[in-house]
Amino acid sequence: MVNVQSIKDAPGLADGRLREADHPSSQVALFGPDQPLRLDCGVDLAPFQIAYQTYGTLNADRSNAILVCHALTGDQHVANIHPVTGKPGWWETLVGPGRALDTDRYFIICSNVIGGCLGSTGPSSTNPATGKPWGLDFPVITIPDMVRAQAMLIDRLGIGTLFCVVGGSMGGMQALQWSVAYPERVFSALAIACSTRHSAQNIAFHELGRQAVMADPDWRQGRYFEQGTHPHRGLGVARMAAHITYLSDAALHRKFGRRMQDRDEPTFSFDADFQVESYLRHQGSSFVERFDANSYLYLTRAMDYFDIAADHDGVLAEAFRGTDTRFCVVSFTSDWLFPTTESRAIVHALNAGGARVSFAEIETDRGHDAFLLDVPEFLDIAGGFLQSAAAARGLPANGA
Repeated sequence: MVNVQSIKDAPGLADGRLREADHPSSQVALFGPDQPLRLDCGVDLAPFQIAYQTYGTLNADRSNAILVCHALTGDQHVANIHPVTGKPGWWETLVGPGRALDTDRYFIICSNVIGGCLGSTGPSSTNPATGKPWGLDFPVITIPDMVRAQAMLIDRLGIGTLFCVVGGSMGGMQALQWSVAYPERVFSALAIACSTRHSAQNIAFHELGRQAVMADPDWRQGRYFEQGTHPHRGLGVARMAAHITYLSDAALHRKFGRRMQDRDEPTFSFDADFQVESYLRHQGSSFVERFDANSYLYLTRAMDYFDIAADHDGVLAEAFRGTDTRFCVVSFTSDWLFPTTESRAIVHALNAGGARVSFAEIETDRGHDAFLLDVPEFLDIAGGFLQSAAAARGLPANGA
């Protein structure tokens, strides 16, 4: 095993990351050698584990379960205090008592994806064959792999059909993949700020981030835990670059403009003279406290490979042909990472496939991250869709 005390990092952070990778502060489903996860790369992953959180109560006929799928840098801690950072859950605007995903009515499940770093098996987990973190020996994973692992978890929980699968960004990709891979198990799907395949521009941004990580001399070919280092500089730069894509020019201008940071005149140096520079540096430094660099490589690559139509002779509508799942697709006007044109393509394919689908484009200057923020129109639309779907499924108002 790795001696975490030797790792040159901020006190407790390396310990916390390694602890959460194998022994997370959440529920864990263990799958032994006799229950392998068949990966798209041709590898059978076994044994493995999935870390997850649940909120609310599963009703008697198990018909009120909602699976929340997290985005690239998210995790299972959707509506509880994060065990590493101590911060509130990442989607408490949407999940909780009386909210759109009402934990007094629905049984909410959120799992850390395979390849993640908060307890589901990934590159920072211990490889049982070596007793050391997997590192780059971990097999490359895909969005369909994540969904197959989630399906195994849902089986373990004894749930036949999910009332809804909900997700934004990479989470939205998972929601769509669920509806294609397991249409009979998904009553409804809420896909937010996402697409059915990654664009060339988004692949390019991800490659920029990966190269930043791998160019850090402390990355050590992915063996940084073993060698007592951490590529925090490269991972921080990757996060800074990605975070710009989550925002919009209007939001950056409104929040920061060209205002100076704690000074009235430029320093004529490369210090963080501007508030926006200081903000990005803070985003980078806080991110490396909770996220694993190798997981960043693996999850961005999984998004790059995603292409639902590829398995249907390039015809997206065929992926949804004959589905009984009810869909709601949501986009934001200022989201240039997953623009509305991507969502409209999903809606057109769903219409062509004969699916029930509603669509909303929400006007906001808050960019891609709008789905994580307190945007009342989005919260109302999500709640309205779930209310309608609950009525169609015959769920009582109290979730009994």
